[in-house]
Formats: sequence, structure tokens, C-alpha cells
Amino acid sequence: MTAPELEPAAVAAAMAAGELSVVDVREPVEWWAGHIEGALLIPLGEFADRAGELPGGPLAIVCRSGSRSSMAADWLHRSGLTASNMTGGMKAWLAAGLPIEPADGRVA
Repeated sequence: MTAPELEPAAVAAAMAAGELSVVDVREPVEWWAGHIEGALLIPLGEFADRAGELPGGPLAIVCRSGSRSSMAADWLHRSGLTASNMTGGMKAWLAAGLPIEPADGRVA
């Protein structure tokens, strides 16, 4: 069972409306280089052990390009949670002109 995909603009709009939470599964060094404000960092390697930290409600899972996040989103989706993979990851988020923290950050 594959999780649905959401485009970065849809994730940004739903997040702004308080309709979903974003979970970033990259490594801390990638996160600190640039991340979505308000996202929660749970690196993929720690994901199963830290699943209890996930916020309730719909989730959008993000990584650098969409590969790692698709694994986490698929796992959550198969587990019965409402989870989507953000298409293209942080690279697509930046390409869409959406803001990151820090403002002068980058996708590592």
C-alpha cells in the first residue's frame, strides 16, 4: 500500500491552515542547513523508535528528494495513519519558492 503524494504548495497551504503537520526524516545536519518552519525532525533511522512522538492528525513526510520520506509515509499509511509523501522533497519545496528556516538556508 503506497501513501498518497502531495505537492509542496499543497503541503504549505494545508500546514498554514492547520490541517496537517510536517515530519522531516532527514539527518540533523541536513535539517540545520534548511528546513520547513514548524516541521518536526525525526530522522528515518530513528523513525520506528520515535513513532510515539508523531503529532495526531494528517501528516506530510519530507526528506531531501522524496525517497526516504516515501518509505516512512508508506509505513505510516500501511499502519493506518493519514500520511502523505511530499513530492520531490525539500528540493521541490525550494524550487517552488517556499520559505525555509533559516531564511538563508539551503538543501543539504
